[in-house]
Amino acid sequence: MSPAAHPAPRSLAEALRARDDVSLAALLRSRPDLITPVPTDLTQLATRAGTRASVLRALERLDRFALQTAEALAVAPDPAPYDTLLALMAGDARDETVAAALPHALGTLREQALVWGDDERLRLVRTARELLAPSPQHPSPTGLGPSVQEATSGMSPGRIQDIVATAGLPSTHDSVSAVAALTALFEDRKKMGDLLAEAPEAAREVLARLVWGPPYGQVTPDPAAHLRWLLDRGLLLPTAPGTVVLPREVALHLREGRAHRVPEPLPPAVEPAATHGAQVVDATAAGQAYTALATVEELMKDWDEGGPAVLRAGGLSVRDLKRTAVALDVSEPVAAFWVELAYAAGLIASDGEADERYAATPAYDEWLERPAAERWSQLAEAWLTATRTPGLVGGRDAKDRTLAALGPGLDRSAAPEVRHRVLTLLAGLPVGAAPDTESVLARLRWERPLRGPQQRNGDEDLRSRLARWTLSEAEQLGITGRGALSAHARALLGAPAAGAGSRTGSGTPGTSAAPGTSAPPGTSAPAAAGSTRVLAPAGPAEGTGPGDKLPVHHHHRPGGPALTPLSPAEQAVATAAAARLLAPLLPEPLDHVLLQADLTAVAPGPLRRPLADVLDVLADVESKGGATVYRFTPASVRRALDAGRSAADLHAFLVEHSRTPVPQPLAYLIDDVARKHGHLRVGAASAYVRCDDDTLLNEILADKRAAALRLRRLAPTVLAAPCDPATLLEGLRAMGYAPAAESAEGDVLIARAHAHRTPPRTAPEPVPDGPPPPDATLLTAAIRAIRAGDLAATTPRRTAGDGAAVPGGELPRTSSAETLATVQAAVLTGASLWIGYVNAEGTASQRVIAPVKVEGGFVTAYDHTADEVRTYPLHRITGVAELAEG
Repeated sequence: MSPAAHPAPRSLAEALRARDDVSLAALLRSRPDLITPVPTDLTQLATRAGTRASVLRALERLDRFALQTAEALAVAPDPAPYDTLLALMAGDARDETVAAALPHALGTLREQALVWGDDERLRLVRTARELLAPSPQHPSPTGLGPSVQEATSGMSPGRIQDIVATAGLPSTHDSVSAVAALTALFEDRKKMGDLLAEAPEAAREVLARLVWGPPYGQVTPDPAAHLRWLLDRGLLLPTAPGTVVLPREVALHLREGRAHRVPEPLPPAVEPAATHGAQVVDATAAGQAYTALATVEELMKDWDEGGPAVLRAGGLSVRDLKRTAVALDVSEPVAAFWVELAYAAGLIASDGEADERYAATPAYDEWLERPAAERWSQLAEAWLTATRTPGLVGGRDAKDRTLAALGPGLDRSAAPEVRHRVLTLLAGLPVGAAPDTESVLARLRWERPLRGPQQRNGDEDLRSRLARWTLSEAEQLGITGRGALSAHARALLGAPAAGAGSRTGSGTPGTSAAPGTSAPPGTSAPAAAGSTRVLAPAGPAEGTGPGDKLPVHHHHRPGGPALTPLSPAEQAVATAAAARLLAPLLPEPLDHVLLQADLTAVAPGPLRRPLADVLDVLADVESKGGATVYRFTPASVRRALDAGRSAADLHAFLVEHSRTPVPQPLAYLIDDVARKHGHLRVGAASAYVRCDDDTLLNEILADKRAAALRLRRLAPTVLAAPCDPATLLEGLRAMGYAPAAESAEGDVLIARAHAHRTPPRTAPEPVPDGPPPPDATLLTAAIRAIRAGDLAATTPRRTAGDGAAVPGGELPRTSSAETLATVQAAVLTGASLWIGYVNAEGTASQRVIAPVKVEGGFVTAYDHTADEVRTYPLHRITGVAELAEG
């Protein structure tokens, strides 16, 4: 809207009132906390937008240049014209890159309702100014100190006059004009240059040490001559006993007008570290995707009959994680990643029993039946949206407790946004390009400068660690191949294929994190004079600030298009497209193996599930890779016989599925184990052994290894033992025998593996970072309700008495008779009314209604506030007033 159409707003509420619906929707979309719950009118929306919590969250989403712009406004006059802001950002030399980027940054702040007013009177919202303006407790990120007026507020008039005189200015009649004259001197570039030309060299060195902040220093009661020269002319002003500060106007002169040492109007580019062919990238990623599926299946097989016990505090023990890592042949951090991924996908959970253990869920059996590409896409989608962070496993929480895999404390609400943003940056590179990791981290720090400050001990911030974990996990999962984004991953993100147009965001600039507190002034360092020391800055002050929470919502940023997160419906389509692209790249399952004379079988690729399941029982995996090597042993053959297979079944199975003849040693091994299998029978006595061959029982009794079993003869063909049948079975097998268990009826027990499943479980819900962004339907309804409520609150009304127009405000108060008469008259005339209404919960509200009928103590009316026809009890209407004409 043009300035001529609307006068300059006097408050943020008026500025919001002048916005159109598209602009209000952009505000509510970028700051969803403002719509939870929906404000009753624009005044309440403005009040909520100025609260500390909401402003902090908005600042957390500013990119570095938008934040620098807000920081400059915090040290500018209030209100400030655009030219003043431009001078603070671009400096006296007027950096053209900064000047070109400033309108966009200012537009971002206006859209976020952090700045309001026209270009002649720019105002930073009060809470943001309090957070970003310099103070002794919270120095400004710009490194600037207080203005001359602020620094001299407690100084005596005589001292101010002395400073004015020493600075070569005429004396004044009052302190206000004296401070104004001193400020004008410091802002005059030529006069300041002449004044500083007279300064001692040591004095100029002190100013140079304070100019970029922190601006505070310490002096002794008897300062050195060069410090006295600065103090006498107001170039350093005392703020407390022994403490001085460099006034803001002096610092800006020394900085050549710039509020920031290094303005960063453009985001750093993400540089490619290597480039590979697209087919190489896709094939490598597909190989990793296949390995990911095989690893998850192996994990689930290991836990099929019941996994590790759940710790009392929740999660896996360190010992169980180590055992799982050995079973998967990976490191413990990688094992934690696969365990957490299966948990996020809803494939494993705790069974909830008294002796609580982890186990596969019923969803795992459904997952196994799906095609390989669809199984991968389900894992990838779960990884993208999960807030659980496996990289934290093994670390310590705030109470110095170890963070366990599958345990509490691993959720980080920023993880989905960081993963999505990192992959989006990869999608912006040429096809086949792998990024330089440091350039990715630099870009993320520019986009969220306050959400990822460097820790004081030198460790990386959480956001940078999340980015590093994302790059590593994406490679393990097959999202990337050789560091570059694969074609199926682009489809999963909704990114365009190579050469296609880009699906970009709404054009909303990125935002960043809130300062709550700033770093204290740097450590003190001795000055040149022995009797004086000046607080020397430990480093550049700008860009510092607290805030370790991370963002979830993602916006378009200057310097390149950005993918927006997909809606659930869009994500389902994208997931299906990713599966279609991946399917041709995955190896086709085989139905055969190659048997070798050394009692091994080679699977030259992935095996079909029935073949793989049987082979896992009949043989032990000896090595993995492009081909899997299985080894047949007496124990593995006995395992197959215990599972109910006969020797004939095993011979037929091998003949059917081997491309090579069955080697004679393998056939002999199966027959030899089968001949002995079940010859001995073990039952419960506590346990007994029976055998028709009493010579074999004599042999067992004579064996010294049987002493621990404490066997005794009950009959020529029966031995008894005080241990349980399972222990007796294991003991005899350790001695080289092949006993079989039998039931109470004397039948051989078939020892089949019993899969343990949890009751139906849902996948863990991600922990959101604040309210979710509203969808289009909610935005439309919310804006309509806010507009209607604002109309009810601001429309002039006529009182029932003298008919004079009065502004909106308190709820009207009329008697029951007056209310009934006014409503009945409005039914006849078709007029709209403003009413005060109290619902059954006692909540009062203001509404604009058009009464349709009145009967039985109720009024039926079209409610402009709710945009629907409603019925109200007359006794709950506190008062009524007619709307003023026009």
